[in-house]
Amino acid sequence: MNTSALVVMLSTMLLVTGATIYFFIRVLKTPPKPEPDSYLDNDDEIERRAPRA
Repeated sequence: MNTSALVVMLSTMLLVTGATIYFFIRVLKTPPKPEPDSYLDNDDEIERRAPRA
């Protein structure tokens, strides 16, 4: 393998690895969205309303 091919291969590997680590850390640090405490708290939303028997 010549020098230019080795440089391109290593730079591509570093770029892909760096992007993967960056986005993985971003996912881990993202705060969770506030969710309602229970399913019954969503009764005012039509698409989430429990079916009546």
